Amino acid sequence: MEAVGAAIDRCERALRRARVHFGHGTDNARDEAAELVFFAAGLAHDLGTSAYGKSLTARRSARIDALLARRIAERMPLAYLTHRSFFAGLELYVDERVLVPRSPIAELILQRFRPWVDARRVRRILDVGTGSGAIALACAAAFPKAGVDAVDISAAALQVARRNRRRLNLENRVRILRSDHFDAVEGCRYDIIVSNPPYVGRAEMRSLPREYEHEPRLGLASGTDGLDSVRAILAAGGRHLRRGGILVVEVGNTEATLLRAFPRMPFIWPEIAMGGGGVFLLRAEDLE
Repeated sequence: MEAVGAAIDRCERALRRARVHFGHGTDNARDEAAELVFFAAGLAHDLGTSAYGKSLTARRSARIDALLARRIAERMPLAYLTHRSFFAGLELYVDERVLVPRSPIAELILQRFRPWVDARRVRRILDVGTGSGAIALACAAAFPKAGVDAVDISAAALQVARRNRRRLNLENRVRILRSDHFDAVEGCRYDIIVSNPPYVGRAEMRSLPREYEHEPRLGLASGTDGLDSVRAILAAGGRHLRRGGILVVEVGNTEATLLRAFPRMPFIWPEIAMGGGGVFLLRAEDLE
């Protein structure tokens, strides 16, 4: 019988040899191998290395092999095979209708956007382009006295968001709406507007690793330079923020393009301790 630790070692070696791309919840072969094995073995991650000595049944070893084979052959992000992803301490359901949650905004949510807002005064939050609902639901967990609106143009993505809202028992505080950016919330104002919009330009879309082909194009592509959605958010965001409110947007490696396009905008770039970046913050007065 194979032990959990040995299975993780074996999967790690196989993933390295196959040169799969990491970027959908993990950034290295070791962490991805651990998630694959723990999922297939039905183990909680809280067990950590204490689970490594446990023996796997033949059935669970076979399940590991099947998952590993698909991950390598199809270049399928692991989260689509396990239908689970972790974001800001929440376990979420995901499938190919939504992007795999991975935004560094998670760290800012866990910090309750300090020092830019007083968390005690936050009553309304908007997540633009919610996808799986990850950011909206994490905000609801971090701000238990706030109501959260989650909007997305994709009806298919919103089905996943509603499923996650239900499993986290947040139906009374998170409103999910189909909307092209701010269309469905016209007249509403928020203390925090947060977004991980599509921001991949045309040239970069053609060069993405195969794993990204499984994700919805609508959640990635955003015009020639990647800024179509960001421009829409900047143009209308100000009239949806309350006095003292903030806008937080991820632009990833389109950061340099954004700075060239808006050289006078006083962007704040929070430091992300856990890695990642390309997240800017603007105060309401900066958008007036």
